[in-house]
Amino acid sequence: MKLTPEPPEVEELEEKIRVLIPERSILDILCNVEHWLNWTRHLGPLSGSEPKFKQSAERYIFTTFGYGCNLGPNQTARHSRGVVTSHMISYTNRRHISTPKIEAAIRDIINAFNRFSLPSIWGTGKKAAADGSKFEIYENNLHSEYHIRYGGYGGIAYHHVSDKYIALFTHFITCGVWEAVYILDGLLKNLSDIQPDTLYADTQGQSGPVFAISYLLGIKLMPRIRNWKDLTFLRPSESATYKYIDPLFKGVVNWNLIKTHWHDMMRVVLSIKAGKVMPSTLLRKLGSYSKKNRLYQAFQELGKVVRTMFLLEYISSPKMRNEITAITNIVEKYHHFLDWVCFGKDGTITENDPIEQEKRFKYLDLVASAVILHNTVDMSLAIQTLMAQGEPVHQRYIKALSPFITRHIKRYGDYVVNLQSIPQPLETAINLPPEIFEI
Repeated sequence: MKLTPEPPEVEELEEKIRVLIPERSILDILCNVEHWLNWTRHLGPLSGSEPKFKQSAERYIFTTFGYGCNLGPNQTARHSRGVVTSHMISYTNRRHISTPKIEAAIRDIINAFNRFSLPSIWGTGKKAAADGSKFEIYENNLHSEYHIRYGGYGGIAYHHVSDKYIALFTHFITCGVWEAVYILDGLLKNLSDIQPDTLYADTQGQSGPVFAISYLLGIKLMPRIRNWKDLTFLRPSESATYKYIDPLFKGVVNWNLIKTHWHDMMRVVLSIKAGKVMPSTLLRKLGSYSKKNRLYQAFQELGKVVRTMFLLEYISSPKMRNEITAITNIVEKYHHFLDWVCFGKDGTITENDPIEQEKRFKYLDLVASAVILHNTVDMSLAIQTLMAQGEPVHQRYIKALSPFITRHIKRYGDYVVNLQSIPQPLETAINLPPEIFEI
């Protein structure tokens, strides 16, 4: 669906802001965010004791940068000018950093980001979009599968991104999994101050049971559905007829099935609310033998009812379709932003352990969130400067901006030309010893 093009004033404002933002490297950004939030306090020995090595924050930042940007410990150490070794980085990753620790650091950054007034212009925080992006991994490991849509072997990083442009949670899943299975997990595992109640997705993010569970959890599911005509529209009763859209309806709601299993469905939802079971676990369990499972059929029937109401609004409201497209475009932009951040090894994840694979994407989210926060700080200061100079800055133009700007970031750091370092003379290497030619 084609959205209205942005007015030229947006590009002009973006250029004015870019001129005022100083150049930085990713390491500079991680260091600045550390000064503001002390996010490395969440990292440390898995035993819970204090770090035994000196300058622990510096080592944690190098480790986060190395794995988050996918350079790996060897390349990171080679470019650190002897500050750290590859063993120090890999040891820190194994013994001091876990997925929950990284998630705690990310949560600090999200909460700090949410305190700024600029993101409230971009969104309310009550909406989020979920979508997956494929990353290349080696073929011979537990998560690697061939992806038909994208082509090639890999895994899926499944992101939940707020309408304020920051990622709230990320799963690493296999290519063969229907993404809707994990769509609700991200919202329930998100413990930050940003708590959405409306979830947008593409066709992969919907199914009958998902519509039902999200409805019972109080989450409004709004997917962008292709081929919606192939889905089942249910009448509330046999006698219900509709003058203009009657051919859309192919069946009647089985209210008795829903009524019979209503208490069972509510018990399941309360278990999810209490954290006893994740929606993904439930959907996998019920879906594995759905034809024999009456509870699954009840969720499916309720989901068809909810989806019918959604689709009727979806096909009749251009405003709603534009809104869904706009929100889902945010997560697509986030994917491109991550591709820029994850520049090492052509974005290929070279780890075969599923736990370490998951951790790589948490590192990536941590670096991305730090860059987003720092961009928000820089953009806010630039806007304040422009307004102090008497420049007109309208909210409708700020709303069209995003914190995914990268032109001011020196992704590869600094390259130093040092002509004072004199190499040995060229002639010393011209001739090999004559004995080598006698062999």
